[in-house]
This record gives sequence, structure tokens and C-alpha cells, in this order.
Amino acid sequence: MSLFECVPNFSEGRETSTIDALAAAARSVTGVTVLDVERNADHNRCVISLVGDAGPLEEAIVGMTRVALEKIDLNHHRGEHPRMGAVDVIPFVPLGDTPMAEAVALARRVADRLWGAFRLPVYLYGTASTRPEHEDLAVIRKGEFEGIRATIATEPARAPDVGERAVHPTGGIVAVGARPVLIAYNAYLTTPDVQVAKQIAKAVRARDGGLPTVKALGFEIKERNRAQVSMNLTDYHVTPIHRALEAVRKEAAQRGVGVEESEIVGLVPDDALLDAAEFYLQLLHFDRGTVLERKLRAAADSGSTLRDLPFARLTDRLAARTPTPGGGSAAASAGALATGLGEMVVAYSHSAKSPDPTLTALSHELQEDRRAFLLGVDADAQAYEAVRVARKQRREAPESAEAKSAWVQAVRLAAEVPLGVARRARSVADRLRGAQPSFNRNVTSDFVTAVALLDASRVGALANVRVNLDELKAEGVPVAELEQEAARLAMGR
Repeated sequence: MSLFECVPNFSEGRETSTIDALAAAARSVTGVTVLDVERNADHNRCVISLVGDAGPLEEAIVGMTRVALEKIDLNHHRGEHPRMGAVDVIPFVPLGDTPMAEAVALARRVADRLWGAFRLPVYLYGTASTRPEHEDLAVIRKGEFEGIRATIATEPARAPDVGERAVHPTGGIVAVGARPVLIAYNAYLTTPDVQVAKQIAKAVRARDGGLPTVKALGFEIKERNRAQVSMNLTDYHVTPIHRALEAVRKEAAQRGVGVEESEIVGLVPDDALLDAAEFYLQLLHFDRGTVLERKLRAAADSGSTLRDLPFARLTDRLAARTPTPGGGSAAASAGALATGLGEMVVAYSHSAKSPDPTLTALSHELQEDRRAFLLGVDADAQAYEAVRVARKQRREAPESAEAKSAWVQAVRLAAEVPLGVARRARSVADRLRGAQPSFNRNVTSDFVTAVALLDASRVGALANVRVNLDELKAEGVPVAELEQEAARLAMGR
């Protein structure tokens, strides 16, 4: 099942009954979970975070749009945040291993439904855009409801992507798109002067030469008698939260003001917060695997070995900012994939009625090799965990010969495990290449893929070997024998 987050923004942040009705429309759809409801009276805007599969999310958005058009009239809406529709923007965010292409397809289906059901014209934005100028939401929204209403019929650039060239009389127009995870982050200044906030926003946003992947505007928040720099971090890996905050602080200080506090609107990835924690706490070599909640999640997975996890879950574990599983486990996984593909190549290259004895023997060998690679996926992770424990014990007892011996054994094993993966990857690749003349030509691409994966498995495993051997050498531990074998395996065919 494909999984998406959807974060529709509605032009209502004051009327509780309307906000509750919008959330209720989403909750009424089986398969949709409402994760969060954020509202801001000064912006006169609410943001509702949903998660679910494509079909249920599509139904939820249609139901929420119906409520928005019934209860929100843009002709009477006033708020700090720019807006062009009762339901202003509907972004779809692919989660896990869901491809962005599916989010694009979902956005375009929803656009067609909103026009068909409500005569609500749609701009497609972000990755779902069909025109380059519509990739940037800020460009689409320029002029807001009133400006778009006045020009949509006459200016070609204002023509909607779906629907006729006339805004909905009360609901305006909506932007529907697909994008990666975005962090909505606001900094409140120690001044009510909105011009200062606007100057700072211009200095830090990407389009004016500021921080990459940052969009920013300055607002007056009358409820708090403060000016606000409101930012969208469209890729927190490029510009993390703490970097954005420090840039705002620097610009504010130059204007004689400060940052009183900040806020996150909607949901945020935990890695983004841990990035900030590492920066401000000045953590050295912080292991995110030591975070309690991550340990609990890991414990929940402990009933299954890495090799038993579904492929998508294994890639999730590899993607997490934790030390295990890491490159060694990935190298072993690549070997297992390659060997399974090799088995398929062999299976298609001789018939069951008149089996080739050589290929039959190779098939049995490959089955054992694949099992060994799969064992290596867990073995590498376990070896590294043993090294972590041994390092900690050695730090606690630096003079202990026993602690040093345990550390040497752990690091040596952490080198030997990937060395075994590299050795096997080389062996399987050599055997497949040797048998290539007997293979069916129709599976040539599969053969090529298999040996390429095996080469990648060998190279990646050897990189892990070298890291551990270097650590042993630095302590004067003899590793010549392991180094020599690693050097031989690193050479070309």
C-alpha cells in the first residue's frame, strides 16, 4: 500500500465550528488519520495534517473541500497570510518508499475531481505542475484572491491548469500539488514592527539570495503585538531549522532586535529536531540510536532479523540516521539480491527435462551463497553493535587489558564479517562470469545486473573492512594477513 501525508491549508483560523467541521470530514473517511490540526487567528488560517492511502485521502479532500466551500467566503476573509482560496493549497507528500510519481498522479486526480464536483478551478504546483512557472506556489498565489479574480480571464499566465478561467464566486481557486516533506517554521521578533520582519524575510529567503530552499515572509501578529518571520523550509537537509533560526537572529541583531521565540506549524521529522539538538548542545559523535524512542522502535522490530524484514522496511532502517544497519549490511543485501538474480538466470538457461549438470550444480551453490549473504546482513549489524559496546567499556576502563582484548576481538570480527561478504561476492561473480556462455541470451540484462550488484557488494564490503583495519593498525594490532586478502579482493577481475 502506498502511503501519503496530505496537509491542506484552509482560509479559516478563527471560527472553531468551521475548523472542527473540516477535521470531522476527514475523520469520517475510513483509512484516513488526522494527525494534527493547527490554527492561527492572525493568519486566519488552519492547517490539517492527514495520512493515508491514495483512495481514502482523495475522498477526505473532496469532503473537506465541500465543507470549506459551504462555510468559507473569500469575499469576507481577512488575514495576514496570503490566500487565494477557501481551501488554499493541498499538497501530497509521499511517505516511506512511495514514489513521488504516485503523489503527482494523486494530485492530478484530485484536481480533476474538485473541478468536476465543485467547479473549483485548480493550479497544479510543485512536482505536479504542468507549467514551469507554476512550480513555485508563491508565484501562483501572487495577487491573492482579489488579484487573481481580476486577471484570470484576461492574462494567459493566470489561466488555471484545470477548469475554466473564472474563480469560484466564494471559494476562489486552489493549488494542488506534490512535494517532499516541508517544515513550516516561524520566528517571533522582539518588536511589533512588521517592516523589520519583512526586511529579515527578504534577507533569508532563497529567491532574494538568502538561504537555499527557504521561503520567507514577514507578518504582523496583532494578537501577540509581535512581528513574525514566517518560513517554509522546503528541504531541511539543505537548510536545517537551526541554520534558518541563526540567520534570522543575525539579521535581527543588525536591526537592533532579537528573536523572542519560535514555533513549528504542523508536523516535523524527528531528524530535523535532532539536527538542531546536535548543533545547540554541541554534541560530539552523537549516536541517534541512543534516543529512547528509537530504541523502543528498534525493540519492536527485534522479533524479526534484518534479513526477515520486508524490503521496504529494510530500506527504511538503512535510511534512518542510526549506525546500524549500515554499509556492511547494505553490501550483504546487494550480494543477496545479485545471487537471487543469478539463480533466475541459471533457471532460465536449462530445462527441467534435460538439465545441464554444471548449471544444476551452480544453482545449488548459489542457493547456499544467497543464504550466506542474508546471514551477513544481520552479522554485520551485530558485529558493529559489539564494537560499540567494546568501545564504551574501554573508555570506562582505559587501563584494563581485558577491555582492550575484548575491543580488539570485536573490531577484528567487524572486519572479518565484511571481508567474508567481499570474498563471497568475488567468488559468485567469477562463477557467473565463467558460466555466461551457457546462459540464455534473453536474460543477458539480468546477468549484467547481477554481476554489477556483486561488484558493488564487494567494493562496499571492502570499504567497511578498511575502516576497521585502520582502527586496529592505529593501536598497533597486527593485521597484515587481513590487509593482504582485502588488497587481492580489491584488484580487478
